[in-house]
Parts: sequence; structure tokens; C-alpha cells
Amino acid sequence: MAKTRSNLILIGMPGAGKSTVGVILAKMTSRDFVDTDVLIQTSQKRTLQDIVDTDGYAVLRKIEEDVLLELFAQNCVIATGGSAVYSDRAITHLKSYGIVVFLDVDLFTLESRIHDFSTRGLAKRPDQEFADLYYERIVLYTKYADITIKCAGLTQEEVCSRIIALAEEKKLTT
Repeated sequence: MAKTRSNLILIGMPGAGKSTVGVILAKMTSRDFVDTDVLIQTSQKRTLQDIVDTDGYAVLRKIEEDVLLELFAQNCVIATGGSAVYSDRAITHLKSYGIVVFLDVDLFTLESRIHDFSTRGLAKRPDQEFADLYYERIVLYTKYADITIKCAGLTQEEVCSRIIALAEEKKLTT
């Protein structure tokens, strides 16, 4: 059976709204919803933060890559972890089954949404500030995105409507 690019894959920083928007988008497009952070936690039977604290951020990134490479979903909205874009192999795999949507949220808004980065399970170097992580990742999000949604000033429903409209306009959905 030939694979189709029926998934909508959300990428972006922690706090960008991938999980929240993902659930709404799944309902609006009659798709299933997959949160890859939940898949990681379920497969490891521990939280993302525990993985980072116990094994380090690089181990979390490797686990995330493995989970993404094993994902063969169809007709889903997939909310990825913020660090998914560190694996070219994983993103290439996901793109073969769908289109990648970057939820672009500015640094100030992200910092206002997340109050305690130390409990978030971020796959970042211990010496790395959130702003440094943001600027490092924005390049990767832009590189892999088929669609970029500037989320400033938009409700979650408006973000979803824009995703749907742009996906249809570009004839990227099946």
C-alpha cells in the first residue's frame, strides 16, 4: 500500500501551543491526535524531566529520535517535542507521511507562558539559557517547515484555520 502525506505535524518551541492547537486541529480536520512527548514518557515509564535529570539531554534527544522513527501514523495531527528538529532522520521520516507546520511564537510570549523551565523536560545543555535555545532552534524549525504560522495575536482556533487554509491552498493534504 502506498503511503500518503495525510498527517499534519506540528513543530515549535515548548510553550508554542503544539499540544493544545493539535487537539483542536485534530477535531477540526477529523484526524487522530498524537503527542510524541506522551509517547516518549509512556515508552520510558518516566517523565521527560526525569530522563534529562537522570540521563542527560542528549539521551532524551536520542529517545525522541527513536520514537519518531518508529511512528507510522496516517491521518493524524502529530504534536512533536520541541527538540524533534535536532534529528534530520526523524523529521525526514515524518515529512514522508505528512506536512510540517511550524508554530512560530516570539520569545517574549514563550517566556511569559512557561514559568519554570527546570521542570519542563527541555532537551538543552545545562548551561544553555532559554533564549539561546530559542535562537538555536528557530533556524531548524524554519528549515524543516512546509508551512509557518505566525501565532502572534491569533486564537488557537484562528491558528488552526490558517493551517487548514494553507494546507489546502498548497494542496499538501490528501
